Amino acid sequence: MDMNPNDQEDVIIDDHIDPVAPATAQRAPRSLPQMMRRIPVTLTLEVGSARISLQELMSIGPSSVVPLDTLAGEPLVIRVNGAPIGRAEVVVAGEQYGLKVIDLDGLDLDAIAP
Repeated sequence: MDMNPNDQEDVIIDDHIDPVAPATAQRAPRSLPQMMRRIPVTLTLEVGSARISLQELMSIGPSSVVPLDTLAGEPLVIRVNGAPIGRAEVVVAGEQYGLKVIDLDGLDLDAIAP
């Protein structure tokens, strides 16, 4: 879920592989220099978007519903520093929302560098 930039928390991508996870979900550790492994990046889950006119924007109020371009039940886009890296679905992790990764299309470190 794309949050207000002021509400976003930096997430540190770690190459830890969960030994309990299914083999298909495991990825080979990435070869990153040790000093780069702790660089914080912003991970967001994009629900969808809508293209509206300024007139429509001005008429939005607290009970307004704006249809998005994503169908209910479709996987959502995972973004790192704004660059799409894969797809996921929303899950509940304790008392917070989390994301369950469906696929990673490729984590291109050059594309997400600030």
